[in-house]
Order: sequence, then structure tokens, then C-alpha cells
Amino acid sequence: MKQNALIKKHRYTRRDWSGLLYLLPWLLGLLIFQLYPFVYSFVLSFTDKSMGDSFQILGLGNYVRLMTEDADFWKNVEVTLKYGLVAVPGRVLFALLVAVLLSADMKGINLFRTVYYLPSIFGSSVAISIIWKFVFQKQGVINAVLEGIGLTGPNWLGDPGIALLTISIIPIWQFGSSMVLFLAAIKNVPKELYESAQIDGASRIRRFFRITLPMISPIMLFNLIMQLISCFQEFSTAYVLTNGGPNKSTFLYGIKIYREAFTNFKMGYASALSWLLFAGIMCLSGLIFISSRKWVYHDEA
Repeated sequence: MKQNALIKKHRYTRRDWSGLLYLLPWLLGLLIFQLYPFVYSFVLSFTDKSMGDSFQILGLGNYVRLMTEDADFWKNVEVTLKYGLVAVPGRVLFALLVAVLLSADMKGINLFRTVYYLPSIFGSSVAISIIWKFVFQKQGVINAVLEGIGLTGPNWLGDPGIALLTISIIPIWQFGSSMVLFLAAIKNVPKELYESAQIDGASRIRRFFRITLPMISPIMLFNLIMQLISCFQEFSTAYVLTNGGPNKSTFLYGIKIYREAFTNFKMGYASALSWLLFAGIMCLSGLIFISSRKWVYHDEA
């Protein structure tokens, strides 16, 4: 009873209002730039909204049309899934490999850690994508090197058979954030476990698979989910390098959304596409979470 009375008598002090004032810019940003567009796009997905002011309510019309009439939709899904199957595990595994190498105690290791993190700062910006285009185009850097040793390089971005693989490999270099998390997790593994295993005669490979991987598996789960979300929303790299070609072999889902919204000006249709992407990412994330019961180790202590 006394506690309830104290709660009822509480009055906001000047210090409390100062705290709320500091939070106000973040709250406004959340409401205006995240929550409002999130809800508004959901409403638009049920309309035929274009760039004009007038629109009609279609109900589930956009979603039905997507799955039954749009010839490109399932192609986009197929291409994006293939892209994700290469980019997501590739980035996670490469980040793990580099983290293991950088976990060694040696002189100047902090410099190497900084250098390997730099690609994540640059991200998949348009400028970086243009650089990759110079590297992988038919007369680009890679083919020039191959020609210098007497080999003929393929048309990395112009051949439908390898264009998707090419743009799927490019995002792997942005492994910095995942690498940092893996590195921190590896550093937090109790050294007593390694010492006990070494006394029992376990090799380095066996120690890695029996001790390191289980102990960092929660971070593996986190990185896998984050990279899944990132790769399935990929747009700029594929758009700058191939614009969805050749023969729509790199026609990612993000390019489809962009074209419907800003080329065809079908905002309602593009919103429906976005919400299907959101639902797809949620389903895949859910499957990963369900499977994690079998391979993620949680220290109950």
C-alpha cells in the first residue's frame, strides 16, 4: 500500500523533463522516418496509388496480381534466393575465417583488425559499385590480369551464366561488422577449455569444432540473421553493375521494387512487393531460429 501511495504521489521533476527532451529528437525520428512510412506503406499496398493524389482501394488485388499475373515476380524470387544462398553464407564464413586469424596474439594485430573492418564502412555505395564495375567488366582489371598471364577472362557481368555469381561474391568483402562480433566472441571463450582439451590431446581443428564453434554459436546465429536481412534487401550493387541483366539473370527483388515505384510510379504495387519481401524475410528468419535449437549452444550457467 505504501509503495502504491508513493507511485501516485510521484511528480516529474525538471531532471525528468530534461531526459525526455534529450530523447525527443530520437522519438521524432522514429515516428516520422520509420514508423509512419512503415504503416503508410502497408496501407498503400491495398491500393492502386500512383504519383497522383487519387487512388482506389483494391483490397488484396495487388497481392493476387503479383502471384498470378506478374511474370517477373517468381523470377525475382528465384534470383534473389540464389543470390542469398551465395552471399549470406559466404559473408558469414569469411568473417569467421578472418576473425579466427585475427584472434592470434601478435605484434601489430590491431592494425590488421582496423584494415579488415574498413570495407564495412564503405558499404555497398554507388561509388564502390562503380569501382567493382571497372574491376569486373569485360575489359576490366581482372581480365587484364588474366590476359597478362595468357588466359582469356569471361564476360563477368555480361554472361547470364555467371553474372549472378559475380554479383553474389562481391558483397562478401563487407564482412567487417560480423568479423568484429566473431572476434569478440572468440576472445571471450574461456581459455581453461582449450587448456583442458590440449591436455587430452585434442588437435587445433578438433578444438575449433568442439569448443570454439559451440561457444560462439549465438553470435553465429545473430550474424546469420543480420546478413540474411541485408542481402535480401540488396539493390545498389546489382543496379549499378548490371541493372538486372543480362536477360534478367541478376534481376534482384530490390530492383523490381525500385522499377515499380520510381519507373512505373506504381506506389501501391511497390508497397505490396515490399511487404511480401518483409514477410519472406520473417519466414526465413523464423526457420533459422527454429533450426537454431539444434546447433546453438546456450550457456545456462
